[in-house]
Amino acid sequence: MEVLYMNSSVLSVSHRPLNDTSGLKTVYEDCKDMPAVLIWYLGLQFINMFLGIPANFMVLWLIHTNKGDSSTSDIFILHLAILDILFCLIPPLELANIVFLNNSSIWYVLRFFYGMKDSSPLLLSCICLDRYMAVVHPITFTKFKDRQHRAVLAFVVWLITLAYAAAKCVGNIVNFEKVFTGMILAAFAFMVFCNIAILWVLRQSGPGRDEMHPVKKRAFKMVLIILAIIVFNYFPPVALFPFQDYFSSNVFKCYIHYVAFGLMDFSSSIQPMLYLSKEKMACNLNCCQSGATRIQ
Repeated sequence: MEVLYMNSSVLSVSHRPLNDTSGLKTVYEDCKDMPAVLIWYLGLQFINMFLGIPANFMVLWLIHTNKGDSSTSDIFILHLAILDILFCLIPPLELANIVFLNNSSIWYVLRFFYGMKDSSPLLLSCICLDRYMAVVHPITFTKFKDRQHRAVLAFVVWLITLAYAAAKCVGNIVNFEKVFTGMILAAFAFMVFCNIAILWVLRQSGPGRDEMHPVKKRAFKMVLIILAIIVFNYFPPVALFPFQDYFSSNVFKCYIHYVAFGLMDFSSSIQPMLYLSKEKMACNLNCCQSGATRIQ
C-alpha cells in the first residue's frame, strides 16, 4: 500500500514500506503532485472501518445465534471476520502516518496488520475446500463432518498468518514479496479449480439447474462468491505488479500501488456484506417455504 523507501526510492511490491530513514517526507508529500488515488485509498480504508467493523460483528453474531443451523464452513467464516475486524481498526493510525508522521515505529505496527490481511486468502481457501468436499466427495465429507479437523486447520492458518505478519513486520527479508504473490496466485488457482469441480458435479445432478439439491446449490453459490471476491479484490496486485517496469516510478508508487491494495483491502467490507446478504436470502427462502406449507 505505502511507498517503500530505499536508497534510490524504488518501490517494491512487498505491499508496504520499510522504515524511512532517508528523509522526512511523508508518503502524501512524496505523492503531492498526484494525490488522487492516495486520497481514494484512504477513503476506502475509512469506509472499511465504518462499514466493515459492524458488518463483521453482525457475521459473528449470526454465527453465534444460528448454531443449530450452522454450516461446516462457519468456523472459517468466523475467523475471517475476526481477522477483518482487526484489520479495520488501523485507518486512523494509517492516515496519521501517511499524511503527517512517517514514523518508523508505526510502520512496524501497520506492516504487521497488513501481513494479517495478506493472509486472508488462506481462510477463503479453507471455506472453498470445505464446500468442495461437501459436493464432490460427500461420503468422505460425511465421515469427517463432526470431527475437530476444521478447528485444527483454522489454528494452523492462524499460525501461518502470524508468522507471515511477523516476517512482513521486520520488513527487510530479501524477495519476501514473492511469498505474497505466490500465495495470491495459489489461492486464485485453487478457487478456480474448486468452482469448476463443483459446477461439474452440480451439472451431473440433473438435466436442469432447478433440479439441483438445495445444499449443493448453496455450496455452489458460496464458492462462486468466494471466486468473485478473489478476482475483484485479490487478483489486481498479482495482475499489475509484474508490469511495474512499464510504469514510471511515481505513477507506480502513487497510482498502481494504491489501486491494487485499495481493492484488496476493501474485501474486509465486501466479504461480510455478501455473507449477510446470503443469510437474508436463505431466511426469505425459508419463510416462503413455511408460508407455502401453511397454505397447503
